[in-house]
Amino acid sequence: GGLSPDLVSLEDILRIPRPTDVPLQGLLCDLLWADPTPNSPTWEMSDRGVSYLFGEQILDQFLQTYDFDLFVRAHQVVEEA
Repeated sequence: GGLSPDLVSLEDILRIPRPTDVPLQGLLCDLLWADPTPNSPTWEMSDRGVSYLFGEQILDQFLQTYDFDLFVRAHQVVEEA
C-alpha cells in the first residue's frame, strides 16, 4: 500500500468505517494500492489502472508533516482467506 492525495490528516484513516469493502478509488483504495515510483517527484496515475504512483517529493512531505523517519509498505493479494 501507499499514500493518497486524499490523505489530509492521519485522523482520516481512523474515520474509515470498518469492516468495509475496498472502493475502486479514494483514500482506502490508495492506502492499499498506491505504489512508489522513481520516475516522478509527485503524483501520477498508476499504469495498473487503480490508484496512483507517488514520488520522492510526496514521500518526503509526508514524512516531514507527520515527523516520521520511516515509511514501510507491504501487501499481498489473497483470493481466499
